[in-house]
Amino acid sequence: MADEHHHQYNEEVKPKEESLLEKITEKIHGHDHSSSSSDSENEKEKVKQKEKEREREREREKEKEKEIEKEKYSGSPPSTKNKIFRLFGREKPVHKVFGGGKPADVFLWRNKKISGGVLGGATAMWVLFELLEYHLLTLVCHILILSLAVLFLWSNASTFINKSPPRIPEFHIPEDPVLQVADALRIEVNRAFSFLRDIASGRDLKKFLSAIAALWVLSIVGNWCNFLTLFYIAFVLLHTVPVLYEKYEDQVDPLAEKALAEIKKQYAVFDAKVLSKIPRGPLKDKKRD
Repeated sequence: MADEHHHQYNEEVKPKEESLLEKITEKIHGHDHSSSSSDSENEKEKVKQKEKEREREREREKEKEKEIEKEKYSGSPPSTKNKIFRLFGREKPVHKVFGGGKPADVFLWRNKKISGGVLGGATAMWVLFELLEYHLLTLVCHILILSLAVLFLWSNASTFINKSPPRIPEFHIPEDPVLQVADALRIEVNRAFSFLRDIASGRDLKKFLSAIAALWVLSIVGNWCNFLTLFYIAFVLLHTVPVLYEKYEDQVDPLAEKALAEIKKQYAVFDAKVLSKIPRGPLKDKKRD
């Protein structure tokens, strides 16, 4: 009897224990599930906040870009103090100012061999014509005599030497480069004529005085040296000044700004004391009428 009662007791206790274990496991799993869900929700919220911050940063960057574009295209930008002064008011690099092609590469010594060869050839021509007092026509004739004599003798002697005669290539000037150079020269000549016409008409006193000063300086330089030497000096300056300016433009531009401000100040004084007292021409009076 006692064994049967013990057996029945064990059978009743087991399901109770199993039910308790199931409840405990359910609570544990429920707690884990709730904690994991809360963690995932927190992570989602963090991701959303980061995305919102990124969107705000993008909007700020877009606003800054718009402000910069407005300052560039507006006639009077508000940040004039931060604007860097460049010589002659240029906004492009020096290479772009010279056209950005092969001539700019030569002037700015991008290819040192070509630039050195061009400058050396110009120096040799100047030495021949100026120092050795060689004349251009004489030099051209002597070069042609020498080259024609060598080619003629080589062509006739090739039959005796059993060698092929020299192949003389055909030289011709293409039409397109000549037309381009002529068109560019025509534009510059017309611009010079219009500039001289404006000066002669008496419309701008400042241009008139600057032209007179430039011509006076050229006349003084012409007394010191002839046209060939003047051309060679200009050629050398064109091959040295731009490359030096490109290298030291950050140091040159502030000095140029100060010099330009001083020139404007002196011109204002000269205008107030002298130019304002000169009677104005009839063209300006007609414009006012």
